Amino acid sequence: MAGGEGHERMPSQRRVRKLVVACDAGMGSSVMLASQLKRELRKLPVTVEHHAVAAIPSDADVVLCHAGLAERVRRSAPAGSVVVGFRVFLGDPSVARVVAAIKQDLPVDSGP
Repeated sequence: MAGGEGHERMPSQRRVRKLVVACDAGMGSSVMLASQLKRELRKLPVTVEHHAVAAIPSDADVVLCHAGLAERVRRSAPAGSVVVGFRVFLGDPSVARVVAAIKQDLPVDSGP
């Protein structure tokens, strides 16, 4: 889950407003993750959306994706966004770390 060049913004300087779950598999797991994150972050001014890798919106602050897609996502994510790869759709520590940082208004990075 290493970060790509040009994809490191510190949300403490600019609050995370949009979190995108990106996927291309079409199996529904990423949609479930996006729904879970919407519920978990509903009290915060954060929009959570699900998009295909090729259609990540230009205003995405943080993009979550399966680790196997991370390099493709880094190429298509907007400059300045933070791309975080995860291995497990539900209960992954990388996702939990992003959620905790957003809730505490701490910087989100691409992780270890």
